[in-house]
Amino acid sequence: MDPHAVALLYHSRVVYQVYESLVGRDAAMKLEPALALSWSQPNPTTWRFKLRAGVKFHDGTLFTADDVVFSVERALAPPSQRGFQLQGVAGARAIDPLTVDLLLSTPDAVLPEKLQYWCIMSRAWAQKHGVEKAQDFNGKQETFAVRNANGTGPFRLDRYEPDVKVVLKANPQWWGRGDRRNGNVDEVSFVPIRSDATRLAALASGEIDLVLDPPFQDVDRLKRDSRFKLAQTVDIGQQYLTFDQASDALEGSDVKDRNPFKDLRVRRAVYHALNVDLIVAKVLRGQGQPTGAFLSPLLDGSPPELDKRLPYDPAKARALLAEAGYPNGFSVTLDCVNIAYRENACMAATAMLTQVGIRATLRSSPTNQFFPKLSQANASFIEFGFTPQPDAWSTLNALFRTKGAGGGAGTFNAGRYSNPKLDTLIDSIRAEPDLTRRRAQIGAALRLIGDDLPSVPLYRRTLTWAMAKKVTLVQWANDTVELRWVSVK
Repeated sequence: MDPHAVALLYHSRVVYQVYESLVGRDAAMKLEPALALSWSQPNPTTWRFKLRAGVKFHDGTLFTADDVVFSVERALAPPSQRGFQLQGVAGARAIDPLTVDLLLSTPDAVLPEKLQYWCIMSRAWAQKHGVEKAQDFNGKQETFAVRNANGTGPFRLDRYEPDVKVVLKANPQWWGRGDRRNGNVDEVSFVPIRSDATRLAALASGEIDLVLDPPFQDVDRLKRDSRFKLAQTVDIGQQYLTFDQASDALEGSDVKDRNPFKDLRVRRAVYHALNVDLIVAKVLRGQGQPTGAFLSPLLDGSPPELDKRLPYDPAKARALLAEAGYPNGFSVTLDCVNIAYRENACMAATAMLTQVGIRATLRSSPTNQFFPKLSQANASFIEFGFTPQPDAWSTLNALFRTKGAGGGAGTFNAGRYSNPKLDTLIDSIRAEPDLTRRRAQIGAALRLIGDDLPSVPLYRRTLTWAMAKKVTLVQWANDTVELRWVSVK
């Protein structure tokens, strides 16, 4: 439940019903006020936010500028994994109880666009319960903020049973309660059901009302079932395979004296070995789109022409491996999370790689083991997904900037890829005020990534939510549901 401890889709779906940021987004994902009513830039290295008056945390304490200052400090300090959003923010200063400045080390023309899911905590509550620092998620630390929460949001935490159920109840004192867009939900239970058949049986029986991840093979049948309705949209995020480019040798590989993934020809061989069209057709049952882009064209500045993949060409893959000095290939372990469709896609990928001589062994693990491996960058070869905000910079900074460069740079750079030219471009994008030049810089960064292949882009899903007829909601392309807008007849 700690909003600064981790940055994962499965976490965001729940925690950000309870906690809020200075900014929000409307049904079209356009920026709108939340805890801040307005914002301005009095000088190039300062953003000033005018805060909403009368807002209370769930424990009844008043929200003020001091809580914003505290939340900046907490999110920036290790072991928080939210610092990547705030790179360039040097600190915060309360001007008065309802005015706060975010102070920048270098200019940032679009900072508010990056603030969704960076959330505000109560300084008094954190101090009272000894959680001034974020939970060490990778270290599996237990803190009061892991099982308890105190936000300002539309829902408050009622009960948390790990791996069993999270129960949220509507916050009657929420500042936005009178918004005409709001629904009528009083209580929500998030229930993890790993079995596909059991999940759909629970929907059919009325035990649950909404399934955020129906099995791909059942989507067409659900469309024809008059008991249900479906919401569908294209995912703004996508899946990748990422290579360890930092280690001198790959852990567990039969090549002991070097790291094959440091050679671009090997990385290109992996790309050409993967028949992603077949993975989408067979594993995702057509509910997705193969992509050659490293960011969705839905993000401002991501050129649509980069979405075309390199061709599937096993013969070329084998030739590239031989040219790189691996005529007999090599062995490697591919790490994947044990979420059904991703695990199945990884199984298909390992079979394809083996056909060209890369003897990949799948190692599948649960989320609490997989995600620390991802964020600590200690896997040789890993499959992961990333759901970006509409602004491209946060994703570029999190996935492709040199890890450990400070300010949250490279938080999810799972291969420890480092390219000084790309780092300079990413930093320039953050500070560039001219949107035309900024878009050109984003395109240049994505082309550089495409040339260097620190990762292989795979596919974007078609997001499908299956629900009872009585449910009405807004579907965002980031696969999170805003419970405040849900209605049940």
